[in-house]
Amino acid sequence: MHFFERFNRLFPVWAVLLAVVAALQPQLFNGLAGSIKTLLVVIMFAMGLTLSKADFARVVKSPAPIALGVVLQFLIMPVAALAISRLLGLSDALTIGMVLVGATAGGTSSNVMTWLAGGRVALSVSMTMVSTLLSVVATPLLTLLLVGESVDVPVAGMLTSIAQLVVAPILIGVIVNHWLGERIARVEPALASLAMLAIVVIIAIVVALNAGRLATLGPVVALAVIAHNAIGLAGGYGLARALRFDERTARTIAFEVGLQNSGLAVALANQFFSATAALPGALFSVWHNVSGSLLAGAWKRRPAEEEAASALASR
Repeated sequence: MHFFERFNRLFPVWAVLLAVVAALQPQLFNGLAGSIKTLLVVIMFAMGLTLSKADFARVVKSPAPIALGVVLQFLIMPVAALAISRLLGLSDALTIGMVLVGATAGGTSSNVMTWLAGGRVALSVSMTMVSTLLSVVATPLLTLLLVGESVDVPVAGMLTSIAQLVVAPILIGVIVNHWLGERIARVEPALASLAMLAIVVIIAIVVALNAGRLATLGPVVALAVIAHNAIGLAGGYGLARALRFDERTARTIAFEVGLQNSGLAVALANQFFSATAALPGALFSVWHNVSGSLLAGAWKRRPAEEEAASALASR
């Protein structure tokens, strides 16, 4: 299992490398466009396999931080996505892609970054689980609310698709975990590697489909994505601290708000809109793992417990 753990820590490296390969040799991935939905199902099923009854019980025991994280998730990120798109003058297709990223749930990478940063992993998993289930309704409705005036948003189709791509595989995974939990726990790092590999391939496919447009669209979309991610991380952390949540909880909420399920955004954009609309999700997938890893490393070097101890000593 040590191999898989080392592999998982280098996730941003694999994402960047495969994105570069896809940009230079798009023909290697263009033929896999129809596999995006299947790969997303693999990711969600792997996530479901790691969830147990105890994870659901935590939602009842710690409702306040979970509620804050989920509210900020569906408030800060969609509004920021639209504001940034308007500010940078993005096309309708790219604006849809940005809003889809903002309107999706927290990504599974938030759980990994929380663990690396010394945050509250159980809380992170619970927030991801709740926001993912709510996204079945929230994602299409937020998309309709924010961009429905300029673009036809197929709400019913998106509802059905999210239920099939997200909820169904997660629930099946939870059921399997109930019966084979001990065995699954032993191979959890390998499951994480499988999910990360699927995400990296999705990124490569979308980059390949947009290879001809990257020279003109790439820089401005990258700027939009970086700003979007920064607003989510800073907003989640800052508001959590302003509401007097402890440092570890604030870090956890920051990752949950700032790191999105951009794989779902890519799948929805590709299915209901266009390959161009999928580009923000693909770039977000690369960038939020880079920024998340850097922030997690910085926070890991500054443990929350030590800060708390220092604060108490100074009183």
